[in-house]
Amino acid sequence: MKFTFSTLLISLLFCVNAWAMTLQDAKSNALVGEQTDGYLGVVKPSVEIEALVKDINAKRLQHYQRIATKNGLSTASIAKLAAEKAIAATDKGHIYQDNNGQWQVRK
Repeated sequence: MKFTFSTLLISLLFCVNAWAMTLQDAKSNALVGEQTDGYLGVVKPSVEIEALVKDINAKRLQHYQRIATKNGLSTASIAKLAAEKAIAATDKGHIYQDNNGQWQVRK
């Protein structure tokens, strides 16, 4: 019985860890990158990464819309400013999109 329970417990832990990808984990593993439009982009596709990016981008859009409305600006202009800041703040080894739309690694 212990063997079965231990096996089940280990399996559950692996499942939880597999779905516990954070934005920082995804960035550190070069799975996602900052795009020039202010949103996160998928560098290495997977179901989990695409779901993470979709969730983060939805939250970013809401945030950009709040700022835009408050300041009488367009959401796109706020997103563009956010992109510039996010790309400038990209950590060494993380991925960002250059002005030509190509993925680059921060050195």
